[in-house]
Amino acid sequence: MKILVTGAAGFIGFHVAKQLLKRGYQVIGIDNLNDYYDTNLKYSRLNELGIKRNEAEVYNKYCTSGKDKNFLFVRMPIEDREELPKLFNSNNIDIVCNLAAQAGVRYSIENPETYIDSNIVGFLNVLECCRHHNIKHLVYASSSSVYGLNKKVPFSTDDNVDHPISLYAATKKSNELMAHTYSHLFKIPTTGLRFFTVYGPWGRPDMAMFLFTDAILKNKPIKVFNHGQMERDFTYIDDIVEGVVRILIKDPVERVKNEDFYKIYNIGNNNSVKLSEFIKEIEVNLGKEAKKTMLPMQPGDVEKTWANVDQLIKDYDYSPNTPVKEGVKLFIDWFKIYHKIK
Repeated sequence: MKILVTGAAGFIGFHVAKQLLKRGYQVIGIDNLNDYYDTNLKYSRLNELGIKRNEAEVYNKYCTSGKDKNFLFVRMPIEDREELPKLFNSNNIDIVCNLAAQAGVRYSIENPETYIDSNIVGFLNVLECCRHHNIKHLVYASSSSVYGLNKKVPFSTDDNVDHPISLYAATKKSNELMAHTYSHLFKIPTTGLRFFTVYGPWGRPDMAMFLFTDAILKNKPIKVFNHGQMERDFTYIDDIVEGVVRILIKDPVERVKNEDFYKIYNIGNNNSVKLSEFIKEIEVNLGKEAKKTMLPMQPGDVEKTWANVDQLIKDYDYSPNTPVKEGVKLFIDWFKIYHKIK
């Protein structure tokens, strides 16, 4: 089985590609390697997959891995309407895992065009390629951000999600609507995954965990929004990947038989943790107290996230369960190794 993973140099995409290769699947990874955050981290992730930087830097070059013969990487934006169809034409792709997107809630307020290009135009391009190449299953990343101003917790996939409070969230909600349309019109099995505050090794530098750890080690103050009273359903990366892979590799033949083409799942730890407690775990693992700058809520942020994962348990017998205490330690251990900190 050949699986296309978009966003393969990204945080979640890298881990998913790595796990699929470990299980013996053929993987084609694509990524535009944009400079939203330090590209050195993206190239380091690719290096872990056996792709050399000087090869990955070239647009539309098909790079084979020196580490795993089953991995092929192409630098390509998913919104490229000429090159993406060519990639589908030249490869017998069975399944698509779309993890490519412009991420970040706050960045979407400053750079809205980027989100439309990648998250809307790019996703449409992926849907069209799936439509014309008989893809067996499209699994794509949505986000807990779609729940917006919802007050009822834990968040359920049965809840109304018509009140996003950031453009990022609006694009993710749009992806779900677009997928529903293509599932209905063209009988494409699609599965949207609403991820909840993913953290862990190889995480993005713009995310709280990375920012806090880096600042504390450098004796710089950290910005603590909503005075540390925000709550998040922090979900460890390995738990996210396990959920993604289980859903990817399960043949949707029963869904097709029952004409149940469209699905949405939450993937979260089903446990809401205060930001102040999360910071405390980082301090404990670093053996160092943070200098905190207490600030009010930022535009686009929500006060609390909490995932109801009953449907995930019912359909896939799976629920993320890594405690924050364990996950934070694993991240700190990786951070010190990656940055060569003694």
